[in-house]
Amino acid sequence: MNQDNDSRIRKVAAAHIAPVFMNTQATIDKACDWIRKAGEEGIQLLVFPEVFVPGFPYWLNCYAPLAQGQANQLYLEASIQVPGPEVNQLAEAAAEAGTVIVMGVSERDHGTAYNTQVFIAADGRYLGKHRKLQPTYAERYLWGQGDGSTLTVFDTGLGKIGGLACWEHTMNLARQALIMQHEEIHAASWPSLATLKGYTEIYDQQVDAMCRNHALTGQCFVVVAEEMVTQEAVDWVEKHCGPQDFFTAGGGWSTIIHPWGVHMTPPHVGAEEKLVSAEINLRDILQVKGIVDGSGHSSRREILKLVVDREPKI
Repeated sequence: MNQDNDSRIRKVAAAHIAPVFMNTQATIDKACDWIRKAGEEGIQLLVFPEVFVPGFPYWLNCYAPLAQGQANQLYLEASIQVPGPEVNQLAEAAAEAGTVIVMGVSERDHGTAYNTQVFIAADGRYLGKHRKLQPTYAERYLWGQGDGSTLTVFDTGLGKIGGLACWEHTMNLARQALIMQHEEIHAASWPSLATLKGYTEIYDQQVDAMCRNHALTGQCFVVVAEEMVTQEAVDWVEKHCGPQDFFTAGGGWSTIIHPWGVHMTPPHVGAEEKLVSAEINLRDILQVKGIVDGSGHSSRREILKLVVDREPKI
């Protein structure tokens, strides 16, 4: 292996771990511990699940809107400012580890919450954020809509890194907006809905299909980080919203996907917390782009035009 080839190799990982549900500071502390562990393992990029801080609000799809009032208020109170003190704490851990971080958080901007991915450089610099453009289904009870100003790929020195949350991966034009910015590594942040009634047999297959599709059509590596549901989360939901039989503890599905659309490591499933890691070689991107280049000749820009409004709306 020559020196040029070595210079394009990266060690990346998905954080297959659960938050300390609805405890913001304890979850930040736990995340920092795992970031430091990633640094000890030589991991250069670590991707966390969707709204890892303070955890995914699983009650949204299970109760009538008026039954969610107290839980939604508590969730808004547990959401964080971006940037803010919690992000600063994550940044300190990232700098100590020398690891790029993509962290899913519920961001609070005055009275509105957003489903947000936070991007932090390996030296601890806050790079920016991506707000989920369209909250999925009942998520609209809780989160506002993001805008095109945060549909961004960040040049981290490690590579050009972008991300989307959950069913944003169904938004083909949002994916293409990242592809056109020459995204090399994609952070795919998800909750687990695999224990939700009606989704037990299909959810992880959907996650797999959408992420493998993005890897191939975008000619990029995809790091999939999916949160598992803990019994602690189930108990919290039932305490604040009432008994339910819609979801249980379980789930969790994380992996790394090559630009050819194949798994680089077997998907890790279940409650065991670990860093799901793989070595990637950014030179492999050119193998795929030689066949299909979604940001170049294959996009047929003279026929198919993508317009992204990047003006902030809030």
